[in-house]
Amino acid sequence: MKECEKKVRASFARQGLMTTLGAELVSVAPGAVEIRIPFHASLSQQHDFVHAGAIASILDSSCGYAALSVAPADVDVLSVEFKVNLLAPAVGDAFVARGTVKRAGKKITVCAADAFAVRGKEEKLIATMLATIMNLPAAGVRR
Repeated sequence: MKECEKKVRASFARQGLMTTLGAELVSVAPGAVEIRIPFHASLSQQHDFVHAGAIASILDSSCGYAALSVAPADVDVLSVEFKVNLLAPAVGDAFVARGTVKRAGKKITVCAADAFAVRGKEEKLIATMLATIMNLPAAGVRR
């Protein structure tokens, strides 16, 4: 396992929200991350679609972890801005977010991600995100 993947997987394992959502880190490569959540009624909104907040969360994490995968070893990352376009209702058996780095800089990394509803082998694009991620010293964020 590459160092970037170890770093991403260790950080992901510490994320309470991803655990709450039942999220799985499907793949990690330099500049690219895929996160999957299963459908569960506890993630739904009043129309029985998966809530946009759950979809935005996996989009955000896929962007953040894509950025972390290319960050220097002594750097951590933090989202500072993102925009989500919801393109279709989140109806499916599972949902995947695929985040990629568009440009990694010394202080700021720009990422994009797409979310898909999965039914069997079919995928439908349901949301897209553009995110700005900042680099900070690895010890810079603690409770």
